[in-house]
Amino acid sequence: MIVRAILVSLVAVGSVLGLAAPAPAAARAASGDVVVFSTEAQPLDVYRDPVGCQQLPTLAHVLTNQTDRPVRVYGNPFCLGPSVAVQPGYGTHVPGGAGSFSA
Repeated sequence: MIVRAILVSLVAVGSVLGLAAPAPAAARAASGDVVVFSTEAQPLDVYRDPVGCQQLPTLAHVLTNQTDRPVRVYGNPFCLGPSVAVQPGYGTHVPGGAGSFSA
């Protein structure tokens, strides 16, 4: 139920702000790390110099962008449809189970 609420929130924010955009087809790698926190019982997932679409871990909870470029968070595993941009040095709550991000 919480995941559904997060997904609905992401879609609503993306629709209101007009941030819907597909992932770039041939993007250069972002320099730095995207770090995803899932639970206290798991180590952090670290994506070094990410490029393209990355599916979030099943229990993902918080994403932090420590790269030099904005990262887009999607409510589906395909990096399609509405998204929320996370600027460098910022973070956001993310949908677990079916979410993804692109850098």
